[in-house]
Amino acid sequence: MKKFLFLFAFLVIAALAAGSLGAVADAPAVGTDAPEFTLTTNEGKQVSLNNFRGQWVVLYFYPKDFTSGCTLEAHNFQTDLEKYQGLHAVILGVSVDTAESHKSFCTKEGLAFKLLSDPDGKISDTYGSVMDYQGAKLSARNTFIINPQGKVAKVFMKVKPAGHSEEVLAALATLQKEQAVN
Repeated sequence: MKKFLFLFAFLVIAALAAGSLGAVADAPAVGTDAPEFTLTTNEGKQVSLNNFRGQWVVLYFYPKDFTSGCTLEAHNFQTDLEKYQGLHAVILGVSVDTAESHKSFCTKEGLAFKLLSDPDGKISDTYGSVMDYQGAKLSARNTFIINPQGKVAKVFMKVKPAGHSEEVLAALATLQKEQAVN
């Protein structure tokens, strides 16, 4: 009986401790409606996910402008941009950086796709893509492919920047073939 009470007390304390850490939302599941958002672009304009209805969307979350992994990932998406356009897909990058930081990042790195500012991390959280790094809230490196009907078609969690664009392109081509058959 004492073991049972001890285990019960331990589980209650563990559950309370986990709850106090601040729960992060789960990522939207494949087949569900992609959560809508309106964010500021690197161009200083407001854009909503709904603006891209009828197109495939590659929505990728990344931690920070001007860091090595994020720069590599952005360069790879930029290198493959024509391939994405050929598949009627738009790339949208999201981080908690400001729109001004995104503007500088796009200019310095020659990026021709939109970066979206999520300074309070609310959209990152909605997509299960927020993390704490040394006390700062950052976007976690996750990617979502959203189909033209606004449904989540594919989810990539905790991605590695090198080779990720090729992985997304392959998945996008497969999804489009599957949709054409159905």
